[in-house]
Amino acid sequence: MSLIQIVNFQPLGDERGSLVALEANKSVPFEIKRVYYIFGTKEGVSRGFHAHCNLKQVAVCVTGSCRFVLDNGKQREEVLLDCSTKGLIIEDLTWREMHDFSPDCVLLVLASEHYDENDYIRDYNEFLKVVNGEG
Repeated sequence: MSLIQIVNFQPLGDERGSLVALEANKSVPFEIKRVYYIFGTKEGVSRGFHAHCNLKQVAVCVTGSCRFVLDNGKQREEVLLDCSTKGLIIEDLTWREMHDFSPDCVLLVLASEHYDENDYIRDYNEFLKVVNGEG
């Protein structure tokens, strides 16, 4: 099974422009408890490099683009997010890295839980232990 799960958001609009509505448990497959966005990422900087024990996310490049790497400890896949109507679903216990941010990238992230530092796994070797039942 592929780690890359894309949700397509229905763009709405008319001659004035476009709009995308994101609704919990409808277009987003969970209750949304936190929203944040990443912007102004300097050239050559990569972000992420962590996993969550109990957190689901949907990432959307509202503008610009960035490349995601997802890893479940057994397989590693990449996807370029470059469309404001496509969201990347990121399940719990998935290592994520973000690379190649365009200068205009605004990455919106919807999360299923409130921020909890204890939910993070920030060391890849520790992540591998957890997903392989050793941690």
